[in-house]
Amino acid sequence: MSALIHRTHCPACYSEAIHPSLNAIDYTVSKESFSIWHCDTCTLRFTQDVPDMEGIGPYYRSDSYVSHSDTKEGLINKLYHLVRNYTLVQKYKLVRKMTGLFNGRILDIGAGTGAFSNTMKLKGWQVKGLEPDGTARTQALNNHGLELLTPHAIHQLEAGSFDAITLWHVLEHVHDLDGYWNHFKRLLHKDGQLIIAVPNYTSSDARYYGACWAAYDVPRHLYHFSPAAMKDLGKKYGFELKAKLPMWFDSFYVAMLSEQYKRGKPALLSACWQGFLSNLKTLFNQNKCSSVIYVFRKEDTPNSI
Repeated sequence: MSALIHRTHCPACYSEAIHPSLNAIDYTVSKESFSIWHCDTCTLRFTQDVPDMEGIGPYYRSDSYVSHSDTKEGLINKLYHLVRNYTLVQKYKLVRKMTGLFNGRILDIGAGTGAFSNTMKLKGWQVKGLEPDGTARTQALNNHGLELLTPHAIHQLEAGSFDAITLWHVLEHVHDLDGYWNHFKRLLHKDGQLIIAVPNYTSSDARYYGACWAAYDVPRHLYHFSPAAMKDLGKKYGFELKAKLPMWFDSFYVAMLSEQYKRGKPALLSACWQGFLSNLKTLFNQNKCSSVIYVFRKEDTPNSI
């Protein structure tokens, strides 16, 4: 039986110095309002009173949820697919650069319909992909011949067996935050790379759109990360932050959705302007980017890239 999760302490640092920050609406599915709380100790934000793992499923059931449906309906989703073809190659190049390997073993957590996993497979990598959504796993099999595993399979994976673990806009979705970080440390070998991309609520576009900022995406996004919170979270589990990289296109994609939420209709020119401003500010401060890629290595690893 499903239930709501009400937290009395921060899910990252366990501090009790938490308080409500804003309310955001689930524009994608339910149109319900959810409270987002802030931790004064580590600066993480989290969605309060979210459904547990058994109850969250219905909030993902939308044809417009592009990472699970691969839909190309509507202007925003068409643009998403156009940009994705470019960003998939950039993600491969990032993994190659950070690992120093042209092929290796990679675990892609939250693989969706398998686009990135397939890119890595085609480049010669041995790929394991985890994906909770059955429809997305079926599409990965039909479209790419990928047999993605359910998240529970992470317990059976061999320790120290991966050169890289990637989570592309996934960490904000996982209920067992503590468990996943412990798996990261167990599964990576001593020179392995942990690459995590998450939205950044301290970004310029998040400040502009406020509660209408699309990357809050309640209740599917259980956590809302700042760069400081991500660095502290990695350190807590024995990881050193080695690099921070902006995701330039996310500023435009999130702005387009946010404009639609704010105005009730698409506003392409305004969205492009806000995305441009967000990226312009990022040139001077990476902490202002709409989404950030964090590259971690185990703290006991002697060499750095």
